[in-house]
This record gives sequence, structure tokens and C-alpha cells, in this order.
Amino acid sequence: MSGNVTDATTAAAAVAAVFKAACPDCRGRFELAAGALRLAIGASHRTTFYSFTCPDCGTAVRKPAGERIIELLTGGGVRTLRLHITA
Repeated sequence: MSGNVTDATTAAAAVAAVFKAACPDCRGRFELAAGALRLAIGASHRTTFYSFTCPDCGTAVRKPAGERIIELLTGGGVRTLRLHITA
């Protein structure tokens, strides 16, 4: 039964995750819920990034995501898209 409590606590923490972000256009700083971010994991550093829409100016923002960022975003419940190359 304690496993269920831990799972519920972990799920609640993921739902409540908030991430600090900044817009390079308007220089606004804000907090975004996990649902406002998207993570794309590709085969290289160029194709691995996270994105969001600035709540202040509406600009679509795309920033590179290294290993630590990937770990934080996936752990916080951000939706992830894995990019694959087809032959």
C-alpha cells in the first residue's frame, strides 16, 4: 500500500511542476506549467530542444535542451516527442 501512496505523491508532484522560463524577444521572465512546454528529443544536439509560447508577447520560443534539461522536463511531466530518422 505504501507503493500506492508514493506513486500518488510522485504523480501529484509531476502535475504541479512549474518551470522558470524567459523570452528572448520581449525579455519577459515567467513560470510555466508542464503543459505549456514541449520537449523534442532528436539524434543530435541541434534536434533536441524544448519550446513554448511566451505568455507576454505570444512569440514561439525554441531553446536547446541538454541532458540535465531533458531530465528535469521529463521528470516534471512535460510532453515529449522523440524524433526518428527513417531510411
